[in-house]
Amino acid sequence: MQSRWTWRLLASPGVLWLSVFFLVAFYAVVAVAFGNQDTFSAPVPFWKPWDWNVGYMLAVLRDLWSGGQYLTVFVRTFVFVAVSLALSLLIGYPVAYYAARHVHGRWRGIVLVSLILPFWINYLMRMLAWINLLSPDGWATKVLHWVGIDHVFIWLGLLANEGGWLDGQPSTVILALVYGYVPFLILPLYASLDRIDQRQIEAARDLGAGPFSAFRRVTLPLSVPGILAGSVLVALPMFGDYYTPDLVSASPKTNIIGNQIDELTRQGSEKVTGASLTLVLSAAMLVLMVYYLRTTRAAGAEATAEA
Repeated sequence: MQSRWTWRLLASPGVLWLSVFFLVAFYAVVAVAFGNQDTFSAPVPFWKPWDWNVGYMLAVLRDLWSGGQYLTVFVRTFVFVAVSLALSLLIGYPVAYYAARHVHGRWRGIVLVSLILPFWINYLMRMLAWINLLSPDGWATKVLHWVGIDHVFIWLGLLANEGGWLDGQPSTVILALVYGYVPFLILPLYASLDRIDQRQIEAARDLGAGPFSAFRRVTLPLSVPGILAGSVLVALPMFGDYYTPDLVSASPKTNIIGNQIDELTRQGSEKVTGASLTLVLSAAMLVLMVYYLRTTRAAGAEATAEA
């Protein structure tokens, strides 16, 4: 009991600090979203709830309901994030599985260091490096053309022309999102897979399950919490990302919701509308977080009951 209260007291300053600054910043967005703007298009926040102006929020919701430009951007955002998340899982799960189940001793440390190496380099610098590689005369573009990959992308409709990776292609934005965020998915997947008791897998094998059947019936279900945790860590920043599409595309047809909010608030004169879109995006993220929390709680309760 004493240890529990000691850790609570030690954690309370940090929790209080983060809570206060999150609530203050979030309420500032709410005050702007339900505020007004002056003749110079500067936002006039309404801090008192009884003074709130719902006109801008209703306009955003009306646009979404009627299938306007904001709905188009939201749908594009969800498609980009869903495809990027699926590709990240296809890439990250085998890597995490191999590191957790088949690497031992000092090599495991080397693999883990390799997994976090991308974090040692600034994200902007990594994206700029890809811009150089994917430019029409870039090394990566030449290699892809030599092996014929660009022709496959053209045939699939994911690339408009040879060497046109930076011509506002959705495929380029998706690949950049996968590259930028897949390490965030691998680490929680590795931790989840590493915690699986090897005796459970051996028991499945003793009962006649083959390698694939043991993976499908034991390893994969037990790694679901790690998959969900990694998906949340990857999906949430993807939804708010705006600099990745700006860097590798800078085209209106690849704008996602983060770009739309950035254009309305930082670059444009509709900051109140931008704040309203931010609240709508936050509500959508809240739904995903509630689903994640309920799923992980149910998985934890099931594991406890089985134990």
